[in-house]
Amino acid sequence: MSAPTPSGRRIAVYSGTFDPLTLGHEDVVRRAAGLFDELILAVAIAHHKKTRFSLQERMAMAAEALAGLPVRVLPFDGLIMDFCRQQGACAVVRGIRNLTDFDYEAQMAAMNRKLLPSVETVFLLPQAELQCISSTLVREIATLGGDVSQMVSPGVANRLKPRPLQA
Repeated sequence: MSAPTPSGRRIAVYSGTFDPLTLGHEDVVRRAAGLFDELILAVAIAHHKKTRFSLQERMAMAAEALAGLPVRVLPFDGLIMDFCRQQGACAVVRGIRNLTDFDYEAQMAAMNRKLLPSVETVFLLPQAELQCISSTLVREIATLGGDVSQMVSPGVANRLKPRPLQA
C-alpha cells in the first residue's frame, strides 16, 4: 500500500458514475472502507455520458445507501488523478467483476500511474453472487419493468422507474 498522507491518514478514492449505485458497488465500498482510514466515493459529473439520474440524484442515492459507513460522497469532474491529488489520496479503488473489466482497468491503472505515480490502484472483486450486476443491466431491467430489488438497495430500487435518460 502507498504511504499515508502528510496527515498520517490513508485516503482512497472509489470513482464512477454510479448510475445507479448497485449492491456490487456497495460491497466494494464496505471492503475498501476497512482497508483505508478514509474512503471517498467520487461520483463523476460525466458530461460525456447520458445518465438516467442527475448528479444530485446519484449522490443522494449513494449517500442514502452508504449511510452508516465511513465514506464521504463527493462529485468530481475531469481526471481522477487530479481529484486524488486534491483530496490527498494514496490509492484508487476499482471494482472488477470479470476479465473484461480487468483488461480495461489494468490499462487505466497503468495510465494513472504515469499521471500520478504516488497513487496506487487497488482492485477488489465483489462477492461472487454480485459479480453479474452492472449499472447498465440494472437500468435496462428496470426500464423494462423487471425486479431489481436483489441488485440495488431499497432506496435505489424505489427510484428506478421508467424515465428518460438525462441529456
